[in-house]
Amino acid sequence: MLRSMTGFGRGEAVVTGKRITVEIKSVNHRYCEVAIRLPRIYSALEEKIRRTVQARVFRGRLDVFVNVVQEGEKTALVKVDKELAMAYYNSLRELGELLQISPEITAEQLSHFPGVLVLQEEEDDLDILWSGLEVAINLAMDNLLEMRVIEGNRLNDDIIHRIGKIEQFINEISVQEPKVVNNYRERLSNRVRELINDQFVVDESRLATEVAVFAERCNITEELVRLNSHLTQFRQLINSDDSIGRKLDFLVQELHREANTIGSKANDAEISHLVVEIKSELEKIREQIQNIE
Repeated sequence: MLRSMTGFGRGEAVVTGKRITVEIKSVNHRYCEVAIRLPRIYSALEEKIRRTVQARVFRGRLDVFVNVVQEGEKTALVKVDKELAMAYYNSLRELGELLQISPEITAEQLSHFPGVLVLQEEEDDLDILWSGLEVAINLAMDNLLEMRVIEGNRLNDDIIHRIGKIEQFINEISVQEPKVVNNYRERLSNRVRELINDQFVVDESRLATEVAVFAERCNITEELVRLNSHLTQFRQLINSDDSIGRKLDFLVQELHREANTIGSKANDAEISHLVVEIKSELEKIREQIQNIE
């Protein structure tokens, strides 16, 4: 079963009054690369997030976006920095004595000075938060993988269609191959007779030797066998559940190589045309498998 490397997934979970939203998008990449964006106060969870995502994919670049929103009231504490408040108070009194004025210093006035009153929010328990975050990540990955499978099925149908066309072209080449030698024998015989103009006897053994050399030089049986073998392996791979993108890419390169060899050896216009068609379909397949995991 083919899986695309393109997809998007979203998941939500609520834990201890916090709504956690995770969005994951993936695109093509040679390896598995995970980029994570989450609030800085939760950066300690980044490695757990990365391991959870990588456990479910083989290839692709995945961007993970984590958002945490407080629902309802949040507990907060206000603390007084007593030492700082006393320092402000003593400094104001010293200033009053220096200027020979009597400062009236109130607690409210002191509270306006920077740092006297400190707001401390209750710290999140990362273990509890992770229990919800893990649920949201897996929900997002479920949706992303479902989209990747849907896209993979579409790619699978297109690739199977093109493999069928290539197999058809190969069959046509197999039918045309025996005609190449016969056509060459006929052309050579006619050309020789034109040149000697019935003044000499044609040496049939010499003619047969030339035809045999040509037949050996343009024999493409081995290439056709390897092409069919590669296509059989290709069909087996696309039904596998493993990560097969790189293997398919290698097979396409081998198919290209065999097709080029046939084109250079065949010495026939019809076969050359069929080779061009095969290479055209292979190029379209190669473009598709760049997005296969």
